[in-house]
Amino acid sequence: MEGVLSGARDAASSNRVGCAAHRESLSEAVVFDPVLRDRVSRALSGAGIAAPALPTGAGHDAGILAARLPTAMLFVRNPTGVSHSPAEHASMADCEAGVVALAAVLADLAGGTGQGGTAGQ
Repeated sequence: MEGVLSGARDAASSNRVGCAAHRESLSEAVVFDPVLRDRVSRALSGAGIAAPALPTGAGHDAGILAARLPTAMLFVRNPTGVSHSPAEHASMADCEAGVVALAAVLADLAGGTGQGGTAGQ
């Protein structure tokens, strides 16, 4: 964070403008439930979906919930990485892949087809 602020201050100084910043919030890192994460991974694998486990510093609702109950997240691919912005974009194919992945996980968690081989665990 300090590197970003230092760069902004340098740019402001060289352009003879002011630069002020203050922290509005700070979210600590959240470790999602490893058992649920592994179950999600197995459900996706069982449905033929390759999905890497990704770390996130995101302060989503899931991060808040993780302090009280088992929580995991599914991410939809976004080529620019821009998030929570009007510039955020994902292709229709990637959104559809996210829906298919979510459906596979929900079916497994509900004890449906058990595609991930973990129904009832």
